[in-house]
Amino acid sequence: MSDERYPVPRSASIVRVDMNAPSRPKITHAGRPLTFEVEAVNERGEALPTPIAGEHPLTLYVDKRELVTLMTLGQAPEALAIGYLRNQRLVSSIEEIAAVQVDWETDAVAVTTRKAIKGLTGKMKKRTVTTGCGQGTVFGDLMDEIESIKLRDDVQLAEETLYGLLDAVRRHETIYKSAGAVHGCALADGAEIIYFIEDVGRHNAVDAIAGQMWLDRIDGSDKIFYTTGRLTSEMVIKAAQMQIPFLVSRSGLTEMGYRIASKTGITMLGRAVNKHYLLFTGRQRFVKSVMPTMLA
Repeated sequence: MSDERYPVPRSASIVRVDMNAPSRPKITHAGRPLTFEVEAVNERGEALPTPIAGEHPLTLYVDKRELVTLMTLGQAPEALAIGYLRNQRLVSSIEEIAAVQVDWETDAVAVTTRKAIKGLTGKMKKRTVTTGCGQGTVFGDLMDEIESIKLRDDVQLAEETLYGLLDAVRRHETIYKSAGAVHGCALADGAEIIYFIEDVGRHNAVDAIAGQMWLDRIDGSDKIFYTTGRLTSEMVIKAAQMQIPFLVSRSGLTEMGYRIASKTGITMLGRAVNKHYLLFTGRQRFVKSVMPTMLA
């Protein structure tokens, strides 16, 4: 969806997929305008046209059953729905999903599965309240799958690669720069950004990337995940579930986030801005640059 009054910035672009490929779900491409212009008055009493971020309710239905309502920017609603089901562990592969249809007239996304999800009622009965923005609960037992997650230990992140990624993020055209009020997440291959998605909640942004990875058959086992948001337990679990060994945030972390990162062995860096960072866990994968003074 596009509107000349509210042009979609470059950061809204999503990789299109071959809809005729086997086992791919049929999906709409119903992204919303990401910013809207309103009038604001500054401290001098001047009226200024000002962009603000969009925010829309999107109710997720699975096989005609209402599951949850997400508050979203609307950048990648189909990928968001798929990634939500993936990260809530309600579906185990993209092949289980037959179709994802977004209808903004009813503020709804309908997901049709090829076979009914087993145990959905039981999973919905047990919910964990989270610290997420844009989302508030997770289904099932949050800690159930921690022990089974195994991340690659034969991959490394060089300090110079980290600096290159942080610079690429800094230069990236974002909704935050023009309107604020959003979180951003990126999937990167080295210092190269594959996806950059923003949303009103950081969990929505990570879920949208998770869904897009499934659609595009992207393997996360050697990738870097970057987020502007804090690293809570749920954020760490989601990265680990996507098999991503490197998690980087410009913000801080929680105690539970640290504990889970330590248990899964994920390489987690916080307070990462420009050439500053704090390396918390998974130090075995991080390679610090050798400075001339270190060789003396």
